[in-house]
Amino acid sequence: MGSHSKLFRNANQQVMKALRYAYADRRKKKRDFRRLWIARINAAVRAQGLSYSQFMGLLKHTDIQLNRKMLSQLAILDPDVFQRIVDMAKAVQQ
Repeated sequence: MGSHSKLFRNANQQVMKALRYAYADRRKKKRDFRRLWIARINAAVRAQGLSYSQFMGLLKHTDIQLNRKMLSQLAILDPDVFQRIVDMAKAVQQ
């Protein structure tokens, strides 16, 4: 364990491994944020009586072109506007 910072070969291997993890995690971060946004939208939409997949399908039919990041931010920071978007989507359903 202590040799990772003391011996050149071990230290060099640790640096190389850290670079591989950094490269992979830059891509993983994008996946993690998308999952977070979907979970937030799903929670907000379930309170309105819809599921996430129903809501996203309705948004496509109403031609509301907001991405998941913006929908998530609206659900948290401005619930009134998010409610109006859900109502517009529900109006198409009926």
